[in-house]
Amino acid sequence: MIDTPDLLLKNIKPVSETEDGTESVDIRIADGVIEERGTSLQAADGEEIFDASGAYVSAGWFDMHVHLREPGFEHKETIETGCDAAAAGGFTEVACMPNTNPPIHTRDVVEYVKNRAEDLPVEVHPIGTVSKQRKGKSLAEMADMKEGGAVAFSDDGDPVYDAQLMRIAMNYASMLGLPIINHEEDYALSRPGHMHEGRVSARLGLEGSPSVAEEVMIARDLLLAEMTGAHIHVAHISTRRGVELVREAKKRGVNVTTEVCAHHFDLTDEEIERRNFDTHCKMHPPLRTADDVEAMIEGLADGTIDAICTDHAPHAVEEKEVEFIYAPNGIIGLETCWGVAVERLLEPGHLNLQELVKKITIAPRKILKVPVPQIKEGAPANLTIFETNSEWTYGESQIRSKSNNSPYLDRSFKGKPVAIYNKNQFVKTDR
Repeated sequence: MIDTPDLLLKNIKPVSETEDGTESVDIRIADGVIEERGTSLQAADGEEIFDASGAYVSAGWFDMHVHLREPGFEHKETIETGCDAAAAGGFTEVACMPNTNPPIHTRDVVEYVKNRAEDLPVEVHPIGTVSKQRKGKSLAEMADMKEGGAVAFSDDGDPVYDAQLMRIAMNYASMLGLPIINHEEDYALSRPGHMHEGRVSARLGLEGSPSVAEEVMIARDLLLAEMTGAHIHVAHISTRRGVELVREAKKRGVNVTTEVCAHHFDLTDEEIERRNFDTHCKMHPPLRTADDVEAMIEGLADGTIDAICTDHAPHAVEEKEVEFIYAPNGIIGLETCWGVAVERLLEPGHLNLQELVKKITIAPRKILKVPVPQIKEGAPANLTIFETNSEWTYGESQIRSKSNNSPYLDRSFKGKPVAIYNKNQFVKTDR
């Protein structure tokens, strides 16, 4: 990671809403701003040259659902190590969830998070809590947190369980012009829920969380959003019926958006059996069935699912190296998201390159009301450089996160992020 205010990108193929990555250009960056686009540009004195032949460039990737763990759980991750993992995964901006200690439930904590990331190449956008202390009893200071830089509100890790509190929160969030992001889970139906409830859980003798536990809460939130006119964002959707509920609501004009994690359009609950209770396959929502995976892909293809995220959730080694039922939920995902997306979405033709890039650049920023970077002269340089063909293997030595709880260790991928440029810093992934 170095400050590189002046950079000449050679032979790179832009991908945006108006460019499909078929034409190569040169892009000159001076003092962090795109100064010139053209062909056969010559380097100026003191300008670093990066030959990107065969690679693409897009607006910097944005992950709208990560857990940076700081403050309070720095043994799992810090803002610095989380941003390092984000950069290695091709992300220039992330939105971090508030289930920290203390939670991101007041303006001072919002500002603390932003200040900790100020000098890093990855921009961090805090998400404030809906309720004080994430206890679901009374509203947090939502307007004050927005003034401090919060981009949405969520009690993530827990749903806003009280329907009346959610209704009031939606009214306030609507006035502030920001979305409510809910962890969609009815505890009465889901707990203790160590994995998806179905045939595999029955064979393994594990108590499961049924799909309906997610779907009941989604249905409630869609009805409340329809009533209040508020923007509800369904976090990490994972079931076929959940996607259908969102699809139906969008047709009715409900202000709803949703996201899906890379692992939920790739892995199934059978991984737990195949890997002999590997705790790196334990997350919430849980890995579900092959039919649910198919529904996630269908939802991405038809636009029902707006964005791709990771739900990057680091845990210390000793926390995951326990019996399956005692392990915490969550996996890291920033560094493997693109590889999974290329394999599961791009190569089979479910999404073309423009459509896939939109899911991790434009869509999350529009949901959170964050400006979308432009690849044009005079615009601040916020860019991701990436490939779709290079083969690589995800090994422990390459992990930039402080934790290594990934189901993708030693898996080979095709397609990788090459570098990011943001905030006058040029960071190569070195893969």
